Amino acid sequence: MPSSSDRRADGAAWEDLARATLERHGLRMLATNAHCRFGELDLVMADGATVVFVEVRYRRGGGFGGGLASVDARKRRRIALAAQAFLAARPPLARRPCRFDVVAVSGSADAPRIDWVRNAFSLDDL
Repeated sequence: MPSSSDRRADGAAWEDLARATLERHGLRMLATNAHCRFGELDLVMADGATVVFVEVRYRRGGGFGGGLASVDARKRRRIALAAQAFLAARPPLARRPCRFDVVAVSGSADAPRIDWVRNAFSLDDL
């Protein structure tokens, strides 16, 4: 079983891959691994004027629905609460539109598959 530091390093590598992919599509990094009392935001990016909160999920295979299915209602609520805390601490960003994306990464480091879902959920879904 991999140690927690191995899992953190692997998670950081998948987040870096997701970030690079999103940057190639024109998004700009605002923050990574932003912590608050409600949890952690993997990536906070800007897509034009829109603040994008990105949850990155890695699954080696597609069993149990893969990475996209792992962002369940409880996880979405935690992300939304963390996003609200992030915005509350940054009033200029709080006035901008925002959205919630999920990047699901699967496969191996040699052949990763990246599924980016824009507007994966909204506050109305919670």
